[in-house]
Amino acid sequence: MTYGPRWGRIPRMGRPTRRRATHIRMVLCSLAGVLLLVGAAAAYTWHRLSGNINSVELGSLLTPEASATSDLNILVVGSDSRAGKNAARAGGGEDAGRSDTTLLLHVYGGRKKAALVSIPRDTIVNRPACATASGQNVPGRDRVMFNAVYEMGGAPCTVAAVEALSGGLRINHYVEVGFNGFAELVDALGGADITLAKPIDDKLSGVHLGVGKHHLNGQQSLDLVRTRHGVGNGSDLGRIQLQHQFLTALIGRMAGQDLLTDPVRLFAVADAATKSLTTDSSLAHVDSLASLAYSMKGIGAKDVQMVTLPAQLEQGDEDRLVPDAARGRMLWEALEADRPVPEGALTGTASEPNGIGQVVTPG
Repeated sequence: MTYGPRWGRIPRMGRPTRRRATHIRMVLCSLAGVLLLVGAAAAYTWHRLSGNINSVELGSLLTPEASATSDLNILVVGSDSRAGKNAARAGGGEDAGRSDTTLLLHVYGGRKKAALVSIPRDTIVNRPACATASGQNVPGRDRVMFNAVYEMGGAPCTVAAVEALSGGLRINHYVEVGFNGFAELVDALGGADITLAKPIDDKLSGVHLGVGKHHLNGQQSLDLVRTRHGVGNGSDLGRIQLQHQFLTALIGRMAGQDLLTDPVRLFAVADAATKSLTTDSSLAHVDSLASLAYSMKGIGAKDVQMVTLPAQLEQGDEDRLVPDAARGRMLWEALEADRPVPEGALTGTASEPNGIGQVVTPG
């Protein structure tokens, strides 16, 4: 042992003293304990999120992704099933199980832009022969309402019908969302802010909103995107335009929140997003969903082109739509070639953008 001029004894360098060794062991044990707790919490979180997801086997109906940056087609279905918690959200009733909303999301190569194509539920289509997820054969039938395809054959027949309607555009993934999952996601995001340019007064859906700004919770947002009688002429086309404008506001809200810096909020959003969710089997794990979401992280509200399937009102029945074959071909060929949807595919039809008037904008 040596002595310094002011500090007294200075320990020699070398093996640590017994007290120092004990302190080091305590620190290492504490650190290991923290890591084990964090690891266990992460494993539990991952397991819980994955456990939220239901899956459906679609087999050869889907085409695997070419790469993490290739163009991509995802069929998104909003089911009006009243099963489970959906009953309270939808006002009870029977487990109808139709496709209340159907969207084809085309993500362009490079995954920086996208087109979102709405298929009106009142569209008259030819249902191809298909098999349900349980293996039951469903015969083909001409002139059925599009939303009834899901009722007859579920996800497999809906995928087959969209591929037939599009002239063979291949779908890569399938995602189905229930009422409850949508409402809980909006609540997890802190609600949605909108501004109405026209009032909405729909006694059937219970939506009564005046002109101006509104902050909506999950249930109010669900009621808004489902309303139709208080928008435009009461057809499904007005409702779709309302949905497009609301989704634009919701995408903007999500993009404006830095969820990665708030783990508790991030988990709440992820938990809500995976509840009431059914996907094809290749997406039925949080790892796969997270990877897909990460590949599209650069897409904001301004990067998404909102489109409605070109259609005309059926003669003699304004509650039914008939696909516009010529303009529909322009739409599907553009997506097949990974090109922007041309304006010619959207004009001159009953589903022309803003044909009913702008209803809602981000607030």
